[in-house]
Amino acid sequence: MKDQKATFALYFGNRGFFPESLIAIARKEVSETLKKLGHGILMMDSHLTRYGAIETTEEGRKYAKFLQDNRGKFDGVILVLPNFGDENGAAAALQDAGVPIYILAYPDELDKMDFQQRRDAFCGKFSIMDVFYQYRLPYTVFPPHTLHPSSKEFKQQIDAFDKVCKIVKGMKRMTVGAIGARTTAFKTVRFDELALQKYGITTEALDLSEVFSRVRKLDITTKASKEKANRLKNYTNFKKVPEKAFENLVRFGVVIDEIIDEYRMDTLALRCWIEMEKDFGVAPCVLLSEINDRGIPAACELDICNAITMYALNLASGKPATCLDWNNNYGDEPDKCILFHCGPVPQSLMTAKGEVIEHPMFAKSFGAGCGFGCNVGRIAPNPITFASSKTQDGKLFVYMGEGKFTKDPIQEGFFGCGGVAQIDNLQEKLYKIGYNGYRHHVSVTPGLFSQALREACTRYLGYEITEI
Repeated sequence: MKDQKATFALYFGNRGFFPESLIAIARKEVSETLKKLGHGILMMDSHLTRYGAIETTEEGRKYAKFLQDNRGKFDGVILVLPNFGDENGAAAALQDAGVPIYILAYPDELDKMDFQQRRDAFCGKFSIMDVFYQYRLPYTVFPPHTLHPSSKEFKQQIDAFDKVCKIVKGMKRMTVGAIGARTTAFKTVRFDELALQKYGITTEALDLSEVFSRVRKLDITTKASKEKANRLKNYTNFKKVPEKAFENLVRFGVVIDEIIDEYRMDTLALRCWIEMEKDFGVAPCVLLSEINDRGIPAACELDICNAITMYALNLASGKPATCLDWNNNYGDEPDKCILFHCGPVPQSLMTAKGEVIEHPMFAKSFGAGCGFGCNVGRIAPNPITFASSKTQDGKLFVYMGEGKFTKDPIQEGFFGCGGVAQIDNLQEKLYKIGYNGYRHHVSVTPGLFSQALREACTRYLGYEITEI
């Protein structure tokens, strides 16, 4: 997976009472810094307005047209205040921007406080924020209140804003696939399609009967089938899987890929038991693992709401995400637990290549030979961001947090793919998760991105946040 940096449209504010000489310097400093950080930039021609900045409403309209003419070429706007700036020009320019807006106010320097050099951007930033609030125009600011683009903090804030833009761009219009119906035993994964549609999330639902029909008709000698077989053999260890079961896994892999492409699914959830096991002798855990590893978030047990948070985490990190169970305590250590699932964890998040075995739960329930596909291994130590969501009363609710997977051992006989997670104040968080009606699943991705995820979800996407 390639984590492509966002492209930003740059806006420079001005107010005539303050030194306009600072604007040209800011245009150079901010653009050069962003390029060094790997971002693309768009700047309106400096000759179209006085000093290459926006002050009046008319100048704001010129900038709005610039954005309209370049629609689709930028992921966010960076509003730069080299001096106080004018809030009316800013509102006219950006009220229809349609993307996240980050506000950067230059700091004053104590030895440059005379009338020719004093910026007052500290104060001007409040005016911009106030008018944007009145217009119900969402924007992003991070502390501290003023910041120079050459600072370490600016790089950190731009990294966070980059993630915000990616999450918002990906989730404003997205498609989640529901492949199969929810099994009646799992009322924990119920969801409201109409609630999701309010947020721009479209659900494409398919019955497993259609999947099974396509699997049975699939020609295993086609190029797509051969490529899938080679991909799976190189992906993990199938030495314990009988030839017929492997062939059925290949068939399902090809058909699911076709469905993803046909319906343009950004993410999906699959009814993974018990029909595949009974009718075809396979469990699709390893197929979900491989799909996840390609950067297409795929949840098991038809958990649509965690498929959605997996997609958000994937957008934030640029790395695969996975859906896990809050599964076991870890001895008597209150801030540790075992997160686990049967095998959908992407190989790139594991300590080593996995091994595909017969799923012991299905072997116990239905007899031997009916559940090949469980990908056994361990989750690699890493800092993590975790999240989950639910629909309730026509709204989408999300919780999120950060922690890490440790190197702590898990007993050898522990099947599936698990890892020991360490999360500060875990017991209190579990208490709140349970009391607020969230499911036993949680989505996880490597890296620490909760700040960006929270900003995107609350400021731009309108999700409800449950504080844990």
